[in-house]
Amino acid sequence: MGDTDSFPAGPDRPDDDFQALREGATAPPPPEPPDCPDCGLRQDRYPTLYEGHWVLLEPGVAVPSHHLPPRRRWVIGVDGTAINTWDAEPTPGAFCHVPHHLVCPCPTVGAAWPWPWGAAMREENDRRSQRLFELPTPGLRPVRDEM
Repeated sequence: MGDTDSFPAGPDRPDDDFQALREGATAPPPPEPPDCPDCGLRQDRYPTLYEGHWVLLEPGVAVPSHHLPPRRRWVIGVDGTAINTWDAEPTPGAFCHVPHHLVCPCPTVGAAWPWPWGAAMREENDRRSQRLFELPTPGLRPVRDEM
């Protein structure tokens, strides 16, 4: 009893800032672009139930809910708000969105991903982020071997 770790803080609770940070709702708010501040990749940004907090979710990626650990499953409500389902057991066939911080190529300490497909997503994001910073030199063309 009295264990507040078993349910998310409500929209009117004073610890909303702490809870939002704990759930990864740390995206830069509009009008800033929805880019990850660590890797620079563009993400889908959604408002959360926590006033003034936004979350970055992998664009175009929805996975079976049982593939993500509890407290990392985000669903999008009919009003466009992202909701962390916390410890709720997913219904069979349910899908959820992947929070970017789980597959960011610039992970924070302790952000390990035990599933092979999650590691593959992180590697792909690493390749995508490298392309952001390894732009070709203007005016330089690839050399063709002419015969």
